[in-house]
Amino acid sequence: MAFLLVSSYLLLTHAHGAPSEKGALMETLKSQVMVFSNKSEHYPVQVRPPGTNRRIPQTIIIGVRKGGTRALLEMLDVHPNIVVAATEVHFFDWDENYVKGIDWYRNLMPFSYENQITIEKTPGYFTSPQAPERIHDMNSSIKLLLILRDPTERVISDYTQVYYNRLESHKPVQLFEDIVIKNGALNTKYKAIQRSLYDLHMEKWLKHFSLDQIHIVDGNTLIKDPLPELQKVERFLNLPSRIMSSNFYFNQTKGFYCIRSDGKERCLHESKGRPHPVVNSTVLEQLYSYFREHNAKFYKLINHSFDWH
Repeated sequence: MAFLLVSSYLLLTHAHGAPSEKGALMETLKSQVMVFSNKSEHYPVQVRPPGTNRRIPQTIIIGVRKGGTRALLEMLDVHPNIVVAATEVHFFDWDENYVKGIDWYRNLMPFSYENQITIEKTPGYFTSPQAPERIHDMNSSIKLLLILRDPTERVISDYTQVYYNRLESHKPVQLFEDIVIKNGALNTKYKAIQRSLYDLHMEKWLKHFSLDQIHIVDGNTLIKDPLPELQKVERFLNLPSRIMSSNFYFNQTKGFYCIRSDGKERCLHESKGRPHPVVNSTVLEQLYSYFREHNAKFYKLINHSFDWH
């Protein structure tokens, strides 16, 4: 940051020349070059481009955890009329952030032009009891994106993330079956299972938002064939069609699609797409059976069905 300030200062003083203006110039630079932090999250230094402002998001990806939220955000970032928040903000689901106020939230957003939509994603919003009402209080007409996948696959992916995180932290780990089965029965209190009860969470959102404000992205389809799902999002957001098939290529090594934009190629972080454990078939059937009724209720809520187990 210091280097950026000094470089910009030298350029401006060279352009303006007057010593009396140096103090004002430095104060202007300081106001336009900001660093924000949120717990362990670090927000990048940004210089404000002329004609831009930080804006409260017009669209939020509300979840679900391990549903493909990062892939969706990165792929949407290809669109020239979309700007995205760099990290998960957790404004509406963490009380310690919410009490900081809407200006704190706005200052964590990227700079954008008037013709651009700002999008942030925090997967924890979907399962948060407070988030629906808080987001509605901020903007009752906001458009929400929700990416979901087969609930059983999501549970296994949730477990896999925690498993690797614990390994990297040198903490003890458990087999998947030992967590989801307790005393011979499905452990329905397991948080990963609770997060996959889409019908219960969706009911809370529909108390505050109409169904036409929530666009559901098929996470299983997005990872296999991104473009059709992204084109649906473009239409939902009333954006011109700018995302093309040439923006994606399948990476054989990683086993999923990567992004090509502005002459550069990038893939999701190595923590994405980790191999899942092979799960006992009896345990899988127990999960399929448990989610079947919840899935049916969810389909009725949204007037749409998915090809889930």
